[in-house]
Amino acid sequence: MLISIAIPCYNSSRTLPKVVEEIVDVFNNQSEHDYQLILVNDGSPKDNTFDVIRSLCESNKKIVGVDLSRNFGQTSAKLAALNFVKGDCLVYMDDDGQHPAKYIIDIANKVFEGYDLVYAHFKNKKHSGFKKLTSVIHRKISEISGTKPKGIFVSAFQGWSRFAVDQVKKYKSPFPSTGGFIMKISSKVCNVEAEHRSRMEGSSGYNLKKLFNLWMNSLTNFSVVPLRLASVCGFIFSFLGLFYGLFVVIRKLVSPNIAAGYASIASIVLFSSGVIMMILGFWGEYLGRMYMIMNQLPQYVIRESVNSNEEE
Repeated sequence: MLISIAIPCYNSSRTLPKVVEEIVDVFNNQSEHDYQLILVNDGSPKDNTFDVIRSLCESNKKIVGVDLSRNFGQTSAKLAALNFVKGDCLVYMDDDGQHPAKYIIDIANKVFEGYDLVYAHFKNKKHSGFKKLTSVIHRKISEISGTKPKGIFVSAFQGWSRFAVDQVKKYKSPFPSTGGFIMKISSKVCNVEAEHRSRMEGSSGYNLKKLFNLWMNSLTNFSVVPLRLASVCGFIFSFLGLFYGLFVVIRKLVSPNIAAGYASIASIVLFSSGVIMMILGFWGEYLGRMYMIMNQLPQYVIRESVNSNEEE
């Protein structure tokens, strides 16, 4: 069986050779599977990542190098790799050394059993407290929006079946959420226990802005939960307004000398206005995404590829 391994690369010129060497050693020590390695440079601005990728391609013809025209984000870099996948199974992993290459075979074997999406589950993550907290938030948002079943732990170390690869290649949204897409077309999803290591160097490139975009993709791409939430809020506030109005009228009839309570009214107005603005924000998010899709905003643009005759 041929296993394709795709790695989105961002400012990883120093760690990438070690990661590639470990992957090659894993396959050299077994004979059941062969490999294809796809390295996608996601517009790294601070180092010579693509020069390193080019050098690795020259020394090993099983390695495909892809250079994106700018930084499109990790998910778009993963999608760019799909143009070059030749394997019966695709495994994604990170470029920082946190994903031990020995688990590639375990993930691939689960895919070959019939699963379309297999996530590595790290019981002891070597992340900062902030990253662990944001991971929990992302998991809860995915469960609320219905894009991830409960009991499944999501990670960047994951395997796809050939069926999943072929289906995601048809996915043209400029706001991609690949895991959510696969879970909408297949229920064959599982976890594989794996070890998580500390980064070889550097720190995570995810900041609050990128994390917020990730959460919005999870919440709005394949779900109308925010719009339904807006409807529920509308009903709730309508009933609260009705009951409060009746309460004010009855209280005034019973005790004419009681003041109107401007502070409480102002607080209610401010709170309800905030909820209305939040609802309008969700509507605007959906409308803006529709506009971008109609304008055919690209998921990525490939500037150059090495060791492949495939075209974008």
